[in-house]
Amino acid sequence: MKGALTLGWRYLAYHRFKTAVLVAAVTLMMFLPAATRLLVADSAAALTARAELTPLLVGARGSELELVLNALYFHAERPPEISYAVFEEVRNSGLAEAIPLYTRFQSRGSPIVGTSLDYLAFRGLELAEGRMMGLLGECVIGADVAHRQGVGAGGSLVSSPETVFDLAGVYPLKMPVVGVLEPSGTPDDEAIFVDVRTAWVIDGLGHGHQDLAQAGASGAVLSRTEESITANASLVQYNEITPDNVREFHFHGNTSGFPLSAVIAVPPDDKSGTLLRGRYAEEGVQEQLVVPRAVLGDLLETVFTVQNYVVLGLVMLSLATVAVITLVFLLSQQLRRGEFFTLRRMGAARGFIAVLVASEIAFVFAGSLLLAALITWAVRAYATQLLLALVTF
Repeated sequence: MKGALTLGWRYLAYHRFKTAVLVAAVTLMMFLPAATRLLVADSAAALTARAELTPLLVGARGSELELVLNALYFHAERPPEISYAVFEEVRNSGLAEAIPLYTRFQSRGSPIVGTSLDYLAFRGLELAEGRMMGLLGECVIGADVAHRQGVGAGGSLVSSPETVFDLAGVYPLKMPVVGVLEPSGTPDDEAIFVDVRTAWVIDGLGHGHQDLAQAGASGAVLSRTEESITANASLVQYNEITPDNVREFHFHGNTSGFPLSAVIAVPPDDKSGTLLRGRYAEEGVQEQLVVPRAVLGDLLETVFTVQNYVVLGLVMLSLATVAVITLVFLLSQQLRRGEFFTLRRMGAARGFIAVLVASEIAFVFAGSLLLAALITWAVRAYATQLLLALVTF
């Protein structure tokens, strides 16, 4: 028996190319149907869990799915913006706790989430090092951002410009990192959190510059009257907020009209949530209020339907692959008739030859099973990201 297994292994090792093709075919036959079901199931569980923890979302009217994916996963195309006045209305209604979100910008591929400390408490995010943001311009980063960019508390990040040539004159903002969050296994690990006012500074709605009333700034003054001072092109604008210049940063206009991506509404009970939903169901209201769980439920229902057809097609392909592999082994045995005849002349029993052939098949399927399991395990770690990439493609 041991000799038959050894010969079977030696045969496969000698015919490397043939063995590699067989293992690859069987691996795909095992991996694709199983991985499709596992990936969709894992992704659905992860998506549903985060949506379950987010009761209501308020955003501009349009695609509900884009609103949910942007607010919960910072992934989809940027939805239409709402004004900060919507946040104030939800907060002042007394029907729900309101958390602002402004997710327009990035820093080296990581989303910058303009929000408040209430968001970190709402998601249950804890600090691994440093402290929470307290001053304008400071940021707290997720664990994945810290690992990927090699930044910790005491370091800094710079916002990425939206275009190569920013004609509006909005400079990238250098943000000191004051804290790093514990890993949570959620999209929050990949985000950079700043105060919503800091996001407005990145947007160019707020800025800091020399105090033109000071004597040292006379070179930057184009004209001066009793009512106003006009600066020339030499005026120095700050692109980093420090304790020394933070007082020079200010916003022009009414902040109630400043932009937000969405508002998370957390009602204390079902009755308050129903009353709040009723307000946004009225005609003429420019915003919409959505239930993330319901929106993703509709998405996943479609995904599961498509998955069933895909798996059915893969099963049929697997059956065809089995037939081809069986044919390959049968033809191989025909070509090896001389080899088997020699073994019988040397005293090998028919059972020995049967074990030899069976061991070759078993080694191929065992190797394929192990390889398929390893690939599935590796891919499952990125299940949610893969599904979101497919949905937002």
